[in-house]
Amino acid sequence: MTAGILPDREIARLHQSGAIASARPLDPDQIQPASLDLRLGPKAYRVRASFLPGRGRTVAEKLERFSMHEIDLTVGAVLETGCVYVVPILESLALPADLRAATNPKSSTGRLDIFTRVLTDGAPEFDKVAAGYHGPLFIEISPRTFPIVAREGSRLSQIRFRTGDAVLGGEALEALHAAEQLTSAARPDISNMGIAVSIDLKGDASGLVGYRGKRHTGVVDVDRRAAHDVLDYWEPIRRSGTGELVLDPDEFYILVSEEAVHVPPDYAAEMTPFDPLVGEFRVHYAGFFDPGFGHGRAGGTGSRAVLEVRSHDVPFILEHGQTVGRLVYEPMASRPDRLYGLDLASNYQAQGLKLSKHFR
Repeated sequence: MTAGILPDREIARLHQSGAIASARPLDPDQIQPASLDLRLGPKAYRVRASFLPGRGRTVAEKLERFSMHEIDLTVGAVLETGCVYVVPILESLALPADLRAATNPKSSTGRLDIFTRVLTDGAPEFDKVAAGYHGPLFIEISPRTFPIVAREGSRLSQIRFRTGDAVLGGEALEALHAAEQLTSAARPDISNMGIAVSIDLKGDASGLVGYRGKRHTGVVDVDRRAAHDVLDYWEPIRRSGTGELVLDPDEFYILVSEEAVHVPPDYAAEMTPFDPLVGEFRVHYAGFFDPGFGHGRAGGTGSRAVLEVRSHDVPFILEHGQTVGRLVYEPMASRPDRLYGLDLASNYQAQGLKLSKHFR
């Protein structure tokens, strides 16, 4: 098999072969162009603190030690802010020896400031599934800003499968950009670390720059679209005269990139955390960009990247045009049958500044 990320039809074959198993049939829209959505199982466990099982140990063994109580998700339950929960996932894996995987929160999960990470038995790190892994999957959930309602079957995370190591280096990215225009930046910053993405603090015609999450709100139901009023949960942020924004470490922000970005159909991308040496902040919990993001019928026109931003420990001043992340590209093992935005009813195609699908 060609090195790269597996497309939708190969993910379907993994399920048909038993490499992906599930306690119930897959949902019709669960397989995405370059990933599989993962569904919550029927029980959640409130735990004392986040943990990793470590080599030679299972998540179930750690749950016996650290679980405080069990929560029934079959009819839905509230998961509170500031708490940590671990939920067995309905899907499990029996990967072949040459196939590994990585997980990430879904876009809507990141935009709600729900911190999620996937664990496997014996894992020394989060969100990585070793080649040849056979066993269950678990998700750690910690709502940061809004309490949420989740239930069995809710989808908060997604998994990508890959063979080989085919991440594009600087020269390959330069060539792909020349052919496909990966970014609208006039002078793109391209290196072996990816394509730089900067922040827009000028805003739209009304001066809207972004949103700051409110505290002490009602719950957000993660399975209901357009169910909540924006102003009940978010404070709009307007353009300042200085083109700066002070990030408070206790607050969560939704902002947008200055550039439009484009992911061609034969590639997938991921937003990587920015070097903490140049700023104590984290951008983009939900880092997967599917093939076809920002891709029009006639080619790449680009869509701006919505950025979930939180400062670390101390206040930090962002300035308009400041680099806040890098977009890393990787080829698909083959082109997906369906593309983001063109063949799917994708929530965030051709987006500007946009909150999650839960708000009207």
